[in-house]
Amino acid sequence: MNSKPTSQTLLDWYDRHARKLPWRVSPDDRRAGVVPDPYQVWLSEIMLQQTTVQAVKDYFLKFTRLWPDVHALADAADEDVMKAWAGLGYYSRARNLKKCAEHVSHHHGGRFPEDEDALVALPGIGPYTAAAISTIAFDRKAAVVDGNVERVVSRLYEIKDPLPGSKPAIRAAMAELTPEDRPGDFAQAVMDLGATLCTPKRPTCSLCPWSEPCAARKSGLAETLPVKAPKKEKPTRRGAAFVAVRSNDGAVLLRRRPPKGLLGGMSEVPGSEWSEDFATSNGHDHAPFSGDWKARPGVVRHTFTHFHLELTVYRATHPADTPIPQNCWWSPPSELDGEALPTVMRKAIAAGL
Repeated sequence: MNSKPTSQTLLDWYDRHARKLPWRVSPDDRRAGVVPDPYQVWLSEIMLQQTTVQAVKDYFLKFTRLWPDVHALADAADEDVMKAWAGLGYYSRARNLKKCAEHVSHHHGGRFPEDEDALVALPGIGPYTAAAISTIAFDRKAAVVDGNVERVVSRLYEIKDPLPGSKPAIRAAMAELTPEDRPGDFAQAVMDLGATLCTPKRPTCSLCPWSEPCAARKSGLAETLPVKAPKKEKPTRRGAAFVAVRSNDGAVLLRRRPPKGLLGGMSEVPGSEWSEDFATSNGHDHAPFSGDWKARPGVVRHTFTHFHLELTVYRATHPADTPIPQNCWWSPPSELDGEALPTVMRKAIAAGL
């Protein structure tokens, strides 16, 4: 058998085993003349950044139902977009999503550019996303390298240098592998191979279309690649969160976070700053107004990209006529689920209630 990996071998496998995804045009449909919707390709790629396919599916369907094209998303209220994104995490993506939709709608007539360089100039689109949109939406040849592709290519060529240092070699190999014909399908085929067979643990080499030429399979190193540099230990920050409940209807007091920075523009319960030297014993001193604040048992834990967070949650019930700070509002129980609350705040409210 041919010991050199070929794109056609993988495309033949993809034609039979392609995953059915709500944003994807199947190989059969592509052959029948159906072309991908660049808006849906862009939307899915932004959502999939550092997020699993399973987590993204429902959000993608919700967004395309609410805003079926880029003009509709551009015209949406910022608050509505943040509410629809709530729970998906990495909220700067949602802010940039809105900015990008506005730019494409107002400056490109609603048409996404096909060229990688033009795509990278848009808000929230980096080199990977630009390559993915260019090749998947427009079938232009580009080296698309996500986590699945890094794993497949590292094993295929037995690239032992640790990530992220090995990224240039992986990208160069992917560029050489990518064919002129059907580059979009090829990019998705490598992603599918990594997601279904060439998995991080216990790869199913016996079913892999590239099993024969795979250098790591031959050496027995497949499960050890790619090598990743040791992660730095994350610091732990602490803080206080205050769940104020209105006595007459159970509404919860919320406020809006600043538009920029971590969780920018999202809703939250009032609270302290988060810091490594936060004095938990004085947490109640940060209450938004006076009241019979009682600390709830335990702490709420949440992990962000760069740090762990531990929140002490305080609860108090207040009369309906209690004066509230500016930028705050009462959210009744029937509306709470629809608020733009990040996961950490939903945890805090659950602990408070």
